[in-house]
Amino acid sequence: MEEQRWGPVWFIPGQNKGRYPYCHSLYIEGAGILIDPASDRERLIQLRKEHGVNAVWLSHWHEDHLMHLDLFDDLPLWISEKDTPAISSVETFLDCYGIEYHGYRKYWRQLLEEEFHFKPRKPTKFLQGGQTIDLSTVTVEVISTPGHTPGNLAFFFREPKVLFMGDYDLAKFGPWYGDRYSSIEETIDSINLLRKIPANVFLAGHETGIFRGNPGKRWDDYLNVIFDRENRLLQFLNQPRTMEEIVEACIVYGRPREPKAFFELGERGLMKKHLERLTKAEKVFQEGNKYIKNAAIQKGKLIPNPTTTDHK
Repeated sequence: MEEQRWGPVWFIPGQNKGRYPYCHSLYIEGAGILIDPASDRERLIQLRKEHGVNAVWLSHWHEDHLMHLDLFDDLPLWISEKDTPAISSVETFLDCYGIEYHGYRKYWRQLLEEEFHFKPRKPTKFLQGGQTIDLSTVTVEVISTPGHTPGNLAFFFREPKVLFMGDYDLAKFGPWYGDRYSSIEETIDSINLLRKIPANVFLAGHETGIFRGNPGKRWDDYLNVIFDRENRLLQFLNQPRTMEEIVEACIVYGRPREPKAFFELGERGLMKKHLERLTKAEKVFQEGNKYIKNAAIQKGKLIPNPTTTDHK
């Protein structure tokens, strides 16, 4: 994958095609703004040396978007106010992921410090949805896109009509909404908002990365992952199941994977969000430590398609 440019907006591809633990970064020439510094460490060092970096912006607080933030400790950092607590300390970071088990916290603490170079940071300024920022070389519209994280942001570069969607990446895995403060409903709303932006180029934080023209059906496929997960969970709840049984069913990842501290955490986080949503809709009930599908739901009935109905 090669670097691409649209006027002053540079797409800096991440290692391994931007797959976790890497992401694609953006660089705004002239203003010297670097967005999500977790692409390629050596390239980012070179970028600062040859072109200059004046400030770093984060689309959200996740570790795979701040891996190389330590290279820019001396520079201003901008992030949304709602995502600020997570980067204030390792322990708060783990709390925001909802990591409770001591063994898993130990694993993640070591991972963050050794692989992601995590250091507590205090932002210099808050980015806010609805804000328009004139960087002289380009005008940036800051778009609030909560769901993935509470303060998740997208950026629309007005003159070249380039949209950076961050982790709404249209990958086959589907959306992530498994953090303590994530939201399925807000994720759906944010995706539907982004698909309407009049961009000529849509940039994502991972994998494919660059979509020339509106991605079209990719939006529907991406949204439908949410509903497919939910339907499979409902089918599994034809009989009472504990949370541990639900996690062991591997509805998200398909099979048990290692390290367990990573994949089991993700499976649990995503399933927990679906259970909360289904319980609120009275499609699932909890009896003691077990969950079961509401008998009033017609057998085999699917969750409405997100492209044709209201999903709240």
